[in-house]
Amino acid sequence: MRQFSQLLDGLVYTRSRNGKLDLIADYMRTAPDPDRGWALAALTGNLDLKAVKASAIGDMIRERVDPILFEMSRDYVGDLAETVALLWPKREDQPAEIDDGSLTVGAVVERLSSVSRSGAPAALAAMMDHLDASGRFALLKLATGGLRVGISARLAKTGLAQAFGLDIDEVEEVWHALTPPYAALFGWAEGRGDRPDPAGTPFFRPFMLAHPLEDGTVDLADYAAEWKWDGIRVQIVGTGKETRLYSRAGDDITGSFPEIAEAFSGHAVLDGELLVKGEVQGAEQHGGSAASFNALQQRLGRKTVSAKMLGDYPAFVRLYDLLLDGEEDLRALGWTERRARLEAFMTSLDPARFDISAIIDAPDFEALGDIRAGAREAAIEGVMLKRRDSPYVAGRRTGLWYKWKRDPLTADCVMMYAQRGHGKRSSFYSDYTFGCWNAEGELLPVGKAYSGFTDEELKWLDRFVRTNTIKTFGPVREVEKTLVLEVAFDSIHQSKRHKSGLAMRFPRISRIRRDKPAAEADVIETLERMIS
Repeated sequence: MRQFSQLLDGLVYTRSRNGKLDLIADYMRTAPDPDRGWALAALTGNLDLKAVKASAIGDMIRERVDPILFEMSRDYVGDLAETVALLWPKREDQPAEIDDGSLTVGAVVERLSSVSRSGAPAALAAMMDHLDASGRFALLKLATGGLRVGISARLAKTGLAQAFGLDIDEVEEVWHALTPPYAALFGWAEGRGDRPDPAGTPFFRPFMLAHPLEDGTVDLADYAAEWKWDGIRVQIVGTGKETRLYSRAGDDITGSFPEIAEAFSGHAVLDGELLVKGEVQGAEQHGGSAASFNALQQRLGRKTVSAKMLGDYPAFVRLYDLLLDGEEDLRALGWTERRARLEAFMTSLDPARFDISAIIDAPDFEALGDIRAGAREAAIEGVMLKRRDSPYVAGRRTGLWYKWKRDPLTADCVMMYAQRGHGKRSSFYSDYTFGCWNAEGELLPVGKAYSGFTDEELKWLDRFVRTNTIKTFGPVREVEKTLVLEVAFDSIHQSKRHKSGLAMRFPRISRIRRDKPAAEADVIETLERMIS
């Protein structure tokens, strides 16, 4: 575990992307099999040790130390695994030699995979008695699957590719044909075996992405414009025998949206936007209706979906592109040719589950700007601009695709509560709940944000929270209702979960309004008029 714990420590305290890649690459080159394979599974979110639950870890530490000490420590540290790793007491009969090398990542996975849920705490405790604090932290992170070390699955795969001089897109293409601990993958990477063959497996192809269109313009003779819908980007991969649905990160989300996979029996790969059906005022004039992202969110992350959920939030895909048609790879063709092929392919699809993203008819860029400005009410994020001769290439390529997102909405809100952050922010109050006034003069929470401010502003906000606290609720502090925050957000929706009846999408702090009295912050009625 020592080498794995050093990797996690390094990833936690390294900020730069290249620095993280170097750490991952070095581990993948030097760690033995199957340790590095299980570590890669953990880093990419593909390790699921079902016997270990966070609640059991809490119960385990309460048996070893004073429960009050544990709760106070967890409140300060902010992370369960880190708190338990630091507090775990040494047993009187504990051997002098800590981590004798027998507790490898592979041995830990094998042990925790073979125990029952009731037996997991004892097995975990026995292993922790033979590790130092860093090893215990790594063990708990591995066991629970919640690494939180500041990397994505894509970055972990990129580190592997960098370690052995592989193409990351090739790694992505074979990834879903493999299972942990990835012996075939490492055999190929080190020249000891052939490239894994994903044939017959519905595997993920990396998405083509867009650069933000800043203050420039494009010539609509060279670029086609279509709406940027407010759902999640998905890839539908069918072999004619099996269909899978992948998110932009390459995660298999077929189980969350089984009706989409069941409705597609073709042999093709398509790119589109996953949406939930719903009538939004003004949407039809933009090429189709869809419910807000809030409706889609009810389905995201569910491993099983009830019949009621399927009926209340029926999903469909608005298609953007056709990557493969049977065995024919269309990605080298220009966008115009691929679009024509997609329109022809649409005739074979179930119209209840699939439609096609409309092309915006605008004579010039100025007119397109006017059309974009009027699209907020239709659950649309903005406009996509795609060069008509552009091939479909992975990642972002300058000059090919642009995204022109609508301007964010803003509201002046009053800070109500603050909570400590996680990781490097665990000693700062960095998560802020804020509210607006209702007609009776009551302040109701409308959102929570933990981004948008600089490090210096975070220090100032932390001092404000500590010096203006009126009540504490565990890790949460209620503050004097005097500080106004200008909050930017993409959209706002009705929500039964919040007392205000509202929920913001992607809220972030855009300004600290120390100049504005709290009584002059926005009212709930103003936010209700922004609902889309």
